Amino acid sequence: MSEQSLPADALPEYAERVLDVAEQIPPGRVMTYGDVAEWLEEGGPRQVGRVMALYGGAVPWWRVVRADGTLLPGHELRALEQYRAEGTPLKGASRSSEGHLPRIDMKQARWDGGDRAEGHTRQLPASNRQEGDG
Repeated sequence: MSEQSLPADALPEYAERVLDVAEQIPPGRVMTYGDVAEWLEEGGPRQVGRVMALYGGAVPWWRVVRADGTLLPGHELRALEQYRAEGTPLKGASRSSEGHLPRIDMKQARWDGGDRAEGHTRQLPASNRQEGDG
């Protein structure tokens, strides 16, 4: 069955897999678009970003982020509210940052898929993990 013949409410398989990973990221932690693609061993950051843009509203979208920790343009305040509620580690904003918004502290907040990765046996390679991560 091709994607074109799927019912209107059906998600492509890749999109379902991306959203499944997003749902597994614990509160207060994040994965980059590239981390998700690497975890799935398919696609890349742009494909993950496209899935999140089209279908991510039904999952904790704020937990899939840019590698530099900047907040998603257009959704900064909504994301920041979620990060603060979940205790996601943040770095103070520099004066040069647009709107003086904080960034995610990627060294502390980045999740490698360990501990709570139900149904998955794979973790990100050690080169992508931070010290102290699962």
